[in-house]
Amino acid sequence: MESVVVRDPGTMSGEPTFRGTRVLVRTLFDYLEAGHSLERFLDGFPTVSREMATHALEEAKESLLSSH
Repeated sequence: MESVVVRDPGTMSGEPTFRGTRVLVRTLFDYLEAGHSLERFLDGFPTVSREMATHALEEAKESLLSSH
């Protein structure tokens, strides 16, 4: 699957967003860090699908684990 996270200097100042949206990936992590569920995030950002969110989390996990 193609990455669901994109960086475009013309969108949200180049911060990572979910492909095809203006939703910052950071927002997903902020929700989870604050103790909110994935469901609550998805309810608040309907342009992000469950598949996109879980894929972004998997990408982050793989990035962290492969750096060792």
